[in-house]
Amino acid sequence: MMLYEYNLSAQRADFYNITPKVREAVAKSGVSDGIAVVYCPHTTAGITINENADPDVVHDLLIGLNKAFPDRAEFRHAEGNSAAHLKASAIGSSATVIIKDGKPLLGTWQGIFFCEFDPPRSRSYFVEVMGNNK
Repeated sequence: MMLYEYNLSAQRADFYNITPKVREAVAKSGVSDGIAVVYCPHTTAGITINENADPDVVHDLLIGLNKAFPDRAEFRHAEGNSAAHLKASAIGSSATVIIKDGKPLLGTWQGIFFCEFDPPRSRSYFVEVMGNNK
């Protein structure tokens, strides 16, 4: 098993494409067949796999999440970022990707995203690669 840590400066609420970094971790690991787990250790951010071809998809996802989880006056959390916590819980903190022939097995349109809901923040995420070496 190989664990890689990456850092990211998230200046705005957005889905940051981390697919190249996940591909880099898989290549560095030398694993030919196995899995990669991408994990976010933050409570107001998440990891997801979604369309990476049309940027309007990310735009629409952000609009949908903002409508589903708006800030509310009745929230009690002192930091004032309860909506970000809700969005992060809905998205989830990790994604698992199959590795086949030394590459993440993603669909034609898929990308892996770090989802920031409480910017600006300096963030980190991890990629754990497990499997058979080449």
